[in-house]
This record gives sequence, C-alpha cells and structure tokens, in this order.
Amino acid sequence: MFIIPAIDLIEGKAVRLTQGDYSQKTVYNAHPLEVAKEFEGAGLTRLHLVDLDGAKAKKVINWKVLETITTQTRLQVDFGGGVQSDEDLKIVFESGATQVTGGSIAVKNPDLFASWLSQYGGEKMILGADAKNERIAVSGWEEGTQLWVYDFVKQWEEKGIQYIISTDVAKDGLLQGPSFDLYQKLQEQSPALRVIASGGVSSMADLEKLAEMNVYGVIVGKAIYEGRVSLKDLSTFVEN
Repeated sequence: MFIIPAIDLIEGKAVRLTQGDYSQKTVYNAHPLEVAKEFEGAGLTRLHLVDLDGAKAKKVINWKVLETITTQTRLQVDFGGGVQSDEDLKIVFESGATQVTGGSIAVKNPDLFASWLSQYGGEKMILGADAKNERIAVSGWEEGTQLWVYDFVKQWEEKGIQYIISTDVAKDGLLQGPSFDLYQKLQEQSPALRVIASGGVSSMADLEKLAEMNVYGVIVGKAIYEGRVSLKDLSTFVEN
C-alpha cells in the first residue's frame, strides 16, 4: 500500500480544510516546497497535490507550485483541482504531474474526460470519486449529485479507468477514521481497480486497517499536519 501525503493549495500556500469548507481553513506552511521536501526526506515517493483555488475557479491556478515541486523533488505527483479543459490538462502535464485526477469534469463533461482517458491512458488519469452519503459530490464538494458512487465508478472502469481516489466528504478533515465500508464496497465491486482511500485518517491503526483491506494507496493529510501520524511512523510503514 502506498502512503500518499497530501498538500492542498490556496493562494500558493499549504492549507487544510474541514469537510471541504473553504471557511474552515488552516494554513500550515506558506512554502509548499518545504513540506514536499520533508515528505521526500521521510522516504515517501508520491504526493497528492490539490489546487483548491482551481477547484473553485474551474481552471488551474496553482500550476507554478506544481512545477516547483516536480523540478526540485523526485516525488511522483498526482494533481487535481480545476482541470476543466484541454489547455488545463496540458499545463498540468507540462508542469511535471505524473497523473491527473478528474472528478467534476468526469461528471459534468464526461465526453471530454473520456477523450483524455483515450489520449493519455489509464496510467495517467485518475478518477476522482468523492462521495457524500454514497452520492458523488463535485466542484470542491460544494455541489451534490444523485449519482450513486458505485455505479459511477463502474461506468468509468468500463471505459478504461484503472485508478480512483475516493474521499468520503463526511469524514474529511475530522480525524475520526476513514470510511472503511466505502472502500470495502468499491473493492468488492471492482477488484481490478486501484482504489486510493482519502479522508479521515487519524492514526497508524487506520493505516494498518486499510493495508489489511489491500487498498492500493491511502492519502494522508491533516493527520500529518496535526501530529497524529509522524513522518517517522510513515517511513517505517513504507519500509514494511
């Protein structure tokens, strides 16, 4: 299981939101590169970078931060937030992203997202399947839908998606544990998919339980920033 630390960006700074609420923002570091280098120094190899300004603006805003991190670390970065056009996607890949996550676009403009999947392949595109009460939520979680998360994921798997990141919005940023049932159901329905769990991780016990479930990866954000999980702990986990 890959441990994937997260950096969320607002105005170029590393922040965390609670349940996706922009009014519940904590700034952790004005220099995201410093944070990325700490992750790299702990032996982590991946990074989940989210452009929250972009998610709100519906276009990529913080691509310069992405470029800085990819040119000054060896981290493999998956980038999401605001990728809504061919131009956005080009900017993100040219700025060094290894993979790009599409959530809102897969709901609102599925033909465009399908064209990206066809052009770049399942190794480069990740489906963002964020859910609230098992229904897909989009646009930085500010909009709910009636799309059942499991049906949504299955449809995209049939079109060639290999990776999904799924956040239970109700759990995110609360440090109360991940939505284990959600990930269990996703894996039972789509055993070939690489499921990346996101949201709610509060302890090493949570990570150990997810590892036992054989999820492909887990995104850890607030638990690191709040000191619930240390980078030393994570590096030990990586080595194991």
